[in-house]
Amino acid sequence: MPEVPAPYLVPDPEHRALVEEIVGAYETLMHRVASAHTPEFLAVGVTMSQAKLLYLVQAEPGLRMSELSARLGVSLSTVSGVVDRLVDQSFLDRHDDPADRRQVILRITEAGASQLELFRELTAGQVRDLLARIDGAELSVVARALDILAAAALRPAATLASRSPAIEGEPA
Repeated sequence: MPEVPAPYLVPDPEHRALVEEIVGAYETLMHRVASAHTPEFLAVGVTMSQAKLLYLVQAEPGLRMSELSARLGVSLSTVSGVVDRLVDQSFLDRHDDPADRRQVILRITEAGASQLELFRELTAGQVRDLLARIDGAELSVVARALDILAAAALRPAATLASRSPAIEGEPA
């Protein structure tokens, strides 16, 4: 089993056990959702590796190939192969950096952004379908839980004891 990064460690064993239970439930949920929607995702014109690369380039227009390689943790030749396929599909543009012609700058194209939007819409559709199966009271619980998770994502990683509430009424 891979080692858990230090920011995610919490000293309280009961808290850790509950976190692991929630992670397991989340993984089960994602597996069930993915299994039910495999045909739709297979119809998208990019692989998951290509989509990951497109997301990174979209998030930071003008990203250099060397930076992309470092962020993905793969060799420059591996990134080059994926980039070549995305350029051939007109999902990415690749240009020399005018400041340093040894560097290659990447930008997502309109077609590439459309592919990512298709991924987002498929995911949103899955979530809408799933939420439509939940009654009003339970749906409120889901909404509250997502608000709490969104607030936690904004807080710096810290121990549970040192954090401050980010949502009114959230327990400290």
